[in-house]
This record gives sequence, C-alpha cells and structure tokens, in this order.
Amino acid sequence: MAPAISLTEPTKATLDHLVRSPTTPQNLVQRSHIVLAAAAGKSNQQIAAELMLPEVTVSKWRRCFASQGLDGLRDAPRSGRPVKHGQEIIQRVQNRVCQQPEHYSRWSVGTLAKDLKLPRSTVHQILVSSNLQPHRIRTFTFSPDPEFETKLLDIVGLYLNPPENALVLCVDEKTGIQALDRTQPLLPLSAKKPRSWTNEYVRHGTQTLLAALEIASGKVVAHVKQRRASVNFLRFLRDVVAAFPGENCI
Repeated sequence: MAPAISLTEPTKATLDHLVRSPTTPQNLVQRSHIVLAAAAGKSNQQIAAELMLPEVTVSKWRRCFASQGLDGLRDAPRSGRPVKHGQEIIQRVQNRVCQQPEHYSRWSVGTLAKDLKLPRSTVHQILVSSNLQPHRIRTFTFSPDPEFETKLLDIVGLYLNPPENALVLCVDEKTGIQALDRTQPLLPLSAKKPRSWTNEYVRHGTQTLLAALEIASGKVVAHVKQRRASVNFLRFLRDVVAAFPGENCI
C-alpha cells in the first residue's frame, strides 16, 4: 500500500521552489512533482498517468520521501573507480602551477605534465577539479595618485550611504569604440556545426559611448555619438537631468 504523504509548510515551500526554479535538475523536479501530487491525495496510478511515468518510478520516490524526507529525493552516491592519485600528487600539481615557469610565459597542460613527469590526463583532471586555469591571464594596474585610496573610500561611501533624498549617478565615457561589420552574412547554427562568420570585416570608423548609471536601481541613460565633443557631453547631461525629474543628482 502506498504510504500517505503529509507536508509541513517549510517542506512544501521547498518543493514548490524546486519545481519553479530553472536551475533545478529535471530529475529532482520530477520527483518533487510526485511528492506534491502524493500530498494532494492522489494515488500512484493517477500520478503516473499525469506525469507519464512508470508506476514503479512513482512508487519508489514516494516511499523514499516517506522514509527519508527531502534527502530521499537525492541520488545516492555511486561507487566508482578509486582515486588514482593521492593528496600528495594533487598538492604537487597545485603548488607547481602557481609558480612562474622558467622557460615559458605561462604553463600549459603539456608543459606542466612534462615538468612534473605526470600524464597529461592526470594534470588536466587535477587542474579542472581545482579550478586552476594557467592559460588565462588577467591584467591589472595601480593608480599613481597618492590620494587614490582616500578618493576611492569617498566614492564607495557615497554609493553605500547616499545623502537623504539624493540621486547618485555614476557617469563615464568610452571613446574610440570600433564600429566593425563582417564582409559576409553569418552562417546559422546547424546540427554538429556552430554558428560561424568570416574573419574579414569592414571598419565604419569609431563611436563614443556616454553613459550614466543610477546606483540604486541600475537604470542606465546612454548616448552613442560619432565624435567626442563638449557639445555632445552637454546634450547628454541635459538628457540625464530630464530622465530623473525632480531629483537631486550627485
């Protein structure tokens, strides 16, 4: 006989969230539907017909929830191949990849595997599991302004604690944006073939972007102009003021 299912308010809220969330795995969504339907008093046959599932599947997850609660809807850990390399090997790879190589600008899987005398597959697996990406480089710079820290704290403080009844806008410009166009039409996505385009392009000059971001709501007012000129900047400021009537802009 199928076990009766009763749900507390927190448990029902959790199941409803799992059903609605776009990031929930489909198998967990399906199992949540089974439990919610069972809690509504439906039989296994009715649930199976509504969800187009085998009745044995409905019965299994109904029993799992009845005995283990929400934990019963999760897949049990699967036995697999034992770990081939211990923590010592993992630590060696992690330590070495964080060091600057002597004869290369950066590590690759091949050069790192050769340096450590380990299989490429092993090195790649450890790098992926450790979320280490030696092929990527991110640049940064320091401001030479001796008062940079003070100015930074003033700006951050203004963002976090704006004056009462004040509107805080972050205004900036980006000049010299290249307006490029491909010489041939894009080829659409098809089976086993990604969308593609030619590497040849036509240059249509440059554009200047002026933008104001309202910190509280994320609303953006933007202008795209051909030239960087004071008259364009003044027009942009007038549009910003018009976009926020009756506000004290900072």
